[in-house]
Amino acid sequence: MRPRTRGRGSARRLLAPAAVLAAVAAGSALLAFVDPNEPGHYPACPFLFATGLYCPGCGTMRMVHALAHGRVGEAFGLNPMVLMLLPVFAHLYVRWVARSVRGLPMRSALFRPKVVYGFIGLLIVYWVVRNLPFAHALAP
Repeated sequence: MRPRTRGRGSARRLLAPAAVLAAVAAGSALLAFVDPNEPGHYPACPFLFATGLYCPGCGTMRMVHALAHGRVGEAFGLNPMVLMLLPVFAHLYVRWVARSVRGLPMRSALFRPKVVYGFIGLLIVYWVVRNLPFAHALAP
């Protein structure tokens, strides 16, 4: 497929990536300034509240807060899976922007069914293991 010409259309194609970047930046800024470690600022995880078990995302807000303050080790202890996926998310975002500028649809080997099913399987294993007694290091 031949790339489309640049112009006003490329600005329109960048609206969705810009909106995602703005939302991530706003959420990160909020978490940097309003400490999720202090009770009452944010709602509790509904899965944790209902079951007493950690979900794969538990600890992510505190992880972002720790990262915003340069505490990478603490961030890793709060949610190691999400922290290790941040470079993947960054890669996908940059790729999305680059393809949007050229007017091409988003494609990546990471979106192939085998990779997606493998990721879902890894997520489920992480979800289960972080709630087992011997894996308390994975708990937030």
